Amino acid sequence: MIDRGLLDRTGRSVTLREVDDANWRAVADIAPSDGQRAYVPALAARYLLLSLREDTWHSLAVYGDDTVTGHVMWARDDDGSHWIGGMLVDGHEQGRGVGRAAVHTLTGWLAEQEDCTVLRLSCDPGNTAAVQLYTSLGFRPTGEREGDEIVMELTASAVR
Repeated sequence: MIDRGLLDRTGRSVTLREVDDANWRAVADIAPSDGQRAYVPALAARYLLLSLREDTWHSLAVYGDDTVTGHVMWARDDDGSHWIGGMLVDGHEQGRGVGRAAVHTLTGWLAEQEDCTVLRLSCDPGNTAAVQLYTSLGFRPTGEREGDEIVMELTASAVR
């Protein structure tokens, strides 16, 4: 379990946990709000399959106390950068600070990894909620793109 002691706006402890036999169905069923469907898959199951079928991404369940509230992935690139991807908070949980606490928790944990120098993620520039969240946590656009998405980064030293 990855725990940085962060709470959502309702006072629940937000932690990240391995996806396992006990929680994988709840994670797979995570669905975004209608307003986010243009930017993320309809279900987190797609992200779980990426983690299972490819050797790049590692899925984590996002918890609010003992309830699965979302999904997030991380990966390490050949250049030593660590990536955050597949962030999906259940539609009923959005607006409660779960996503903010989850990203903050993951960036802190990744920055502690011995070989981590920079954290990166990509998002659709039209997803203003995501861009605002990542910017408020210190991520800045690099000018690079991953397909239609902008790449944003944060140095690991800024997190430590």
